[in-house]
Amino acid sequence: MESNRAEETVVGKELYPYQEEAIRQIFEGIKEAKENAKILFQLPTGGGKTIIFSEIARRFIEERKKKVLILTHRVELCAQTSSSLSEIQVKNKIIDRDVKELHDRDDFQCYVAMVETLNNRLSDNENYLKDIGLVIIDEAHYNSFRKLFKFFEKANMLGVTATPLSSNRNLPLNENYSKLIIGHSIPDLIEDGYLSSATTFTFNVNLRSLKVGPDGDYTVSSLDRLYSLYSMQDRLLAAYDERAKGKKTLIFNSGIATSTRVFELFKNAGMPIKHLDSTFSPKDRQDTLDWFRNTPGAILTSVGILTTGFDEPSVEAIILNRATRSLTLYHQMIGRGSRVTKQKRKFIIIDLGNNVQRLGLWQDFINWTDIFRFPEKYFEKIQERDENLLVDYQYERSASLIEKFKNFSDEDLFDMKGTYTRLANTGERPKKAIDLSIDNHAKQIFKNTEDYYDGLDLIEELKEEIEYRCRIYCSCLHNATDSYCEWLIDTYMRKLKNEVRQKLM
Repeated sequence: MESNRAEETVVGKELYPYQEEAIRQIFEGIKEAKENAKILFQLPTGGGKTIIFSEIARRFIEERKKKVLILTHRVELCAQTSSSLSEIQVKNKIIDRDVKELHDRDDFQCYVAMVETLNNRLSDNENYLKDIGLVIIDEAHYNSFRKLFKFFEKANMLGVTATPLSSNRNLPLNENYSKLIIGHSIPDLIEDGYLSSATTFTFNVNLRSLKVGPDGDYTVSSLDRLYSLYSMQDRLLAAYDERAKGKKTLIFNSGIATSTRVFELFKNAGMPIKHLDSTFSPKDRQDTLDWFRNTPGAILTSVGILTTGFDEPSVEAIILNRATRSLTLYHQMIGRGSRVTKQKRKFIIIDLGNNVQRLGLWQDFINWTDIFRFPEKYFEKIQERDENLLVDYQYERSASLIEKFKNFSDEDLFDMKGTYTRLANTGERPKKAIDLSIDNHAKQIFKNTEDYYDGLDLIEELKEEIEYRCRIYCSCLHNATDSYCEWLIDTYMRKLKNEVRQKLM
């Protein structure tokens, strides 16, 4: 299995020492496997995984005289992988929807294919691909690849990912891979100058209204509702002004609705911003990315489309305008800012989703071996952290909200839990705490405006605070359901609007 370094210097691409070390470890793993190897390789985003597995493909073809198949889950990654292979003179063919038959299979030693396309071809004809000695799976944490494994039981398998944690809690990666090889860590790559160092700024957010979906992460609908609130938009703009103004910035959101609101918010503030989502045509997407690349201080707000297959080293700031329980998504988003250039060795992260408290700092040490071996234990730890965040959260008004309620005195302070406890202890109806809270908010509005429409606007501004108070009340009940809490919030808003209407109309 020894390679000819003189030839690699001519034919292969010059690699960093840590990349050469990774390739050596992977080939040793293939050699040591009693049968066909089932290896998972971990390396942080920005470490050059595509360069590494492209070189592995080149050397495997040269040394084993067998073909290599590289699987991806997105069209953009197919094109990038094919380009990387061509750079090191690996003649390859992309199997896309237009490639129905492989009449020229003898002309290629390497194929690049998307999961669904290849699955369709192999389901129709198991012999569609022949003599595959190595299958490389890019972004191996996605479970869509599993359906193809049965077609390549006699081949070596190499999964590559930044986070060896399955996207499906019920389908752990250790069921398909028997060995984990860990590349250089984020701290090591920063220290050696291969990744930019990050400074993280966190802003506490009330996430009590979020719902967890069947995939274990927060639902897009609940995230969109929360991050569309005026208070959250104010917090986002204030955080940008304070920490990232003038820097080339990527803003990651949960859904298209939130991203378009962010676009309007920054546009109205006179900022150079564009919005991008998966509905854009290839041309519109490329035009947007070209604008972002060539515009100093540009801001690009998007959903999940830029988490993989996007590389713009000039990014100076990452804003997480969303919460996530996914360690993979967290690292993918932040990794977009970690590239090094001659002009950039540092970048900033603005966290508006309590993600640092839940998942740790991006550059923190992570025991990937434990996560790979005991993924369920890790998921339980994340859930426990999330629950503690909800219990410990203390709502604070934003600076802009304080300004709008500048006629504020100590008598306007309201403690929902204390009020509930006092009423319960004195034998009064605890539900009265909600009525007293509504009265408290109404008095604050009347102190700060005499205009009915201004009053309605102030109610919308108070929505996060209203949700916070209602959920504190529900927690005092102990057995309140989520649907009851949502009903209570709607009822609270309606009653408050009625009071404002009666007083100011």
